Amino acid sequence: QVQLAESGGRLVQPGGSLRLSCAFSGSIFTKYGMGWYRQAPGKQREFLARISNGGIPTYTDSVKGRFTISRDNAKNMLFLQMNSLKPEDTAVYYCNAYYFSNNYWGQGTQVTVSS
Repeated sequence: QVQLAESGGRLVQPGGSLRLSCAFSGSIFTKYGMGWYRQAPGKQREFLARISNGGIPTYTDSVKGRFTISRDNAKNMLFLQMNSLKPEDTAVYYCNAYYFSNNYWGQGTQVTVSS
């Protein structure tokens, strides 16, 4: 069973940077595409970025140029580098693993952008 564990969320000032991590276990990491989503209070979960098992990234327009998704296949890790953070980036950030119809989620990590 795939397990995902996010970490790295914290309080950060506007304009700051943060790097989120997601540890993958329970299966073969390189089979899976991986993604990042977020959910702000009162809003639906929102897609941010994904990276294929071949390393090809895709971003939603709102984070292009600010966020960078990457993966370390040797360490079974997924990352999200977030720069130029804004208060509207405040949300719980979730890691996702997908392989055909199989989808797995982590528990999330809280990111708060505030002065």
